[in-house]
Amino acid sequence: MTAPVLLALDAMSGDHGHRIVVDAALGALDEHAHLSLILVGDQTQLSRELAAHRRSEDSRLRIQHATQVVGMDEPPSKALRGKKDSSMRVAIDLIKAGQAQAAVSAGNTGALMAISKFVLKTLPGIDRPAIISPFPTIRGLTHVLDLGANAACTPQQLLEFAVMGSAMVTALNGVERPSIALLNIGEEEIKGNEAVKQAAALIGASGLNYTGFIEGNQVFLNPVDVVVCDGFVGNIALKTMEGVAKMIASFLHEEFARNAATKLMGAAAYLVLRKLKLRLDPRRYNGASLVGLNGTVIKSHGGADALAFATAINVALRAVDNDVPSRISRLLAESLSALPTSTSAAV
Repeated sequence: MTAPVLLALDAMSGDHGHRIVVDAALGALDEHAHLSLILVGDQTQLSRELAAHRRSEDSRLRIQHATQVVGMDEPPSKALRGKKDSSMRVAIDLIKAGQAQAAVSAGNTGALMAISKFVLKTLPGIDRPAIISPFPTIRGLTHVLDLGANAACTPQQLLEFAVMGSAMVTALNGVERPSIALLNIGEEEIKGNEAVKQAAALIGASGLNYTGFIEGNQVFLNPVDVVVCDGFVGNIALKTMEGVAKMIASFLHEEFARNAATKLMGAAAYLVLRKLKLRLDPRRYNGASLVGLNGTVIKSHGGADALAFATAINVALRAVDNDVPSRISRLLAESLSALPTSTSAAV
């Protein structure tokens, strides 16, 4: 029997606020019998929204009142110091207090990372948390980190990212020794900046299944399970992927709408196009994990609709079911102990 899981949802943040969160929450409860949820936010608004769905608080769904909301453009420092009763902060506090096993938020990424790191702290041996999310490829998924939490990284931090990514893939997908590559401007050992070159030496000596450098045009061909990079590069890669997906969809629509003949061909290819749309739909990949924390926090896209937010809830549920933070701690200790003594001292 699956153990019960209790998640806290930041119900007020994001571009669309509490309505999509409540909708997603109710769908998740119907789908997962072992799941219970805490909606964190304004009691009056959330109660009213539940009533609109002909639902109310019960043994699997309750409201935790919070009086403040972190704005999407609010500086992280202001959110951390000045909004201690925000729906985001209260959701994270519930993890710290042991009243929730994970939190999901569609709010301000910088604020979420700052609050999560301040309240939960990082796991032993982890300098900075990272953001990891799956990318669709021609043969499944590859997990990429960091996607924006750390614009510049040391070689040691890139090693930590490799460990966290490997543990995440093992926990969620059952891959015993996930393959790992460093994103670089070329596959040759002489390519890249010094941080990437030094990180390659560390990861190669760690006992992880390191395969070497990977170029951007290879990421979506799925040659590896985990791709490691700093947050500046990773965020650009993520946004580029989203833009290309929208461009392809736009091009297809334009071509099939060109004239009567192409419209007829489009109608004939409807099922194929529908499957393609599903495979490229970013809502199906929503939910980035803030790995490296002493707890589980999932970042939903700010513009997520109910379907996308429900996907993020599912990511949180799987992370709790598979005890991801503990797995990362164990793998990090094993990987650091595998480093040669001289290398360990250097990092």
